[in-house]
Amino acid sequence: MIGFTKRNLKVFFKDKTSVFFSLLSVFIIIGLYMLFLGDVWVSSFDGLEGVRYLMDSWIIAGLLTVTSVTTAMGAFGIMVEDRTKKINKDFISSPIKSSSLMGGYLLAAVIIGVIMSIVALILSEIYLVAKGGELLSLLKMLQVLGLIVLGTVTNVSIVFFVVSFFQSANAFATASTIIGTLIGFITGIYLPIGQLPDSVQTVIKCFPVSHAGAMFRQVMMEEPLAVTFRGAPPEVVAEFKQLMGVMYQFGDTEVTPAMSIAILVVTAIVFYGLSILNISRKKRG
Repeated sequence: MIGFTKRNLKVFFKDKTSVFFSLLSVFIIIGLYMLFLGDVWVSSFDGLEGVRYLMDSWIIAGLLTVTSVTTAMGAFGIMVEDRTKKINKDFISSPIKSSSLMGGYLLAAVIIGVIMSIVALILSEIYLVAKGGELLSLLKMLQVLGLIVLGTVTNVSIVFFVVSFFQSANAFATASTIIGTLIGFITGIYLPIGQLPDSVQTVIKCFPVSHAGAMFRQVMMEEPLAVTFRGAPPEVVAEFKQLMGVMYQFGDTEVTPAMSIAILVVTAIVFYGLSILNISRKKRG
């Protein structure tokens, strides 16, 4: 399985076009933020200390949320291409077990998602410091890295399930475009969740990937929140967190980090199981 994983990693990183398009959604978010969204959010909270640092941290947390989703789509493109070109039949006829082949695709997708997310984190931190912000502390950096791994594993499971339905490269490309376009909206990245209708807010809160985004925000925005809202009443801070999707709440129940982690873990298990069932069903058919 390790050898097959290495093969998939080499195929992915050798194709520079595939790498670029797997990060296209990230580039779009960065472009939108740098061109006008950043100034809009900063001007919305004009007069608050360190508001640029705060909003930059907010958008970076959003970037890290979606990076592993879009890069996982690019990674699984290798599996779809192998099916389209019938290369997978050569692998199946070899002594390699089917479980090892599938594990190689999955492990490669997770590694690619983690690597590209770390690259996005490094570039984001450089941008943050250049704009007057501060680097994350060692503890918070470790927390972010842990969230990257957890979020990537969950996102790969969801993408794996989606990809298990595709047999053609064209259908996969269309799905990648749709997911890349929608992912920013259904995770509350383009607009603060508090500015959306209640029904849309509910959809975002129920979408597992959004909980990874909330935890990224909790870690990355803790310091800038303390600076911006220094001396502010707790209820003002709580209202801002609800507005920006730092904390989620269902009725009177606030979603804790432990609950979000549980949601991500359960989601990963469920979607990996569903993916395996779907692939097994197709083999029998």
